[in-house]
Amino acid sequence: MDKLKISLPIIVEGRYDKATLSGFLSASIITTEGFSVFNNKEKQALIRRISGNGIIVLCDSDGGGRQIRSFLSGILPRDKIHHLYIPKVDGKESRKSHPSKEGLLGVEGMKREVLERLLKPFSSGNSTEKSSKMITKLDFFEDGLSGGKGASQKRAELCRLAELPCDMTANALLEAMNLLYSYEEYKDLVLKIEGE
Repeated sequence: MDKLKISLPIIVEGRYDKATLSGFLSASIITTEGFSVFNNKEKQALIRRISGNGIIVLCDSDGGGRQIRSFLSGILPRDKIHHLYIPKVDGKESRKSHPSKEGLLGVEGMKREVLERLLKPFSSGNSTEKSSKMITKLDFFEDGLSGGKGASQKRAELCRLAELPCDMTANALLEAMNLLYSYEEYKDLVLKIEGE
C-alpha cells in the first residue's frame, strides 16, 4: 500500500509517535523530544525555519500535549499552525507496563485509520516532491562536514549559507537540510563553501 504523502512538516512529541506515523506516511516528521523543546534553542530555531508554509502539530490529548501545543503556539505564527487533535481514548501503549498519568492513549497508540483521517486533508495527492534522494551522513562525511579536520567550520559555513543557526550539531543540520533543501540544492551550497 502506498504511503500517504503530506507536504507540510509534522511535529510530534516523541520517537515512538514518529515511528507510528512513518509507518504509513511520507512526510517530514520532527519530534519535540517531550518537554526538552522548551530549553532546546536549536530545535526551536529548526521548527521556526520549517514552518514557513505551515506546520502540523499532532500531540497527545493529555496535559503534557496541551503544554507542548501552547509552547509551540507561542513561538510560531498562529496562521502557520494546524493543530490536529487525537480522540481521548482510555488505554496504554503495548510497549508500556503502565498507562500514562491520565490513562489515555497517545499518538503512538492510535489506530492508523484515526490518524489517516486526521491527516488526509493535508495530503499532497499526486503533487511531485522536491527530490526523492535524501542527504545522508555519508554525504556529510564525503563533503567534509563531519568526521574530519575543519568539519565544524564547514558546517558553520553551510548553516550561514542555508540561513540556519550556526551552532547546530551535524545530526540536527542533516535533518534540517533534508527538510528544507533538495539533494541538488544541498550540493550547490557545498560547492559555494568549497569556492570561498
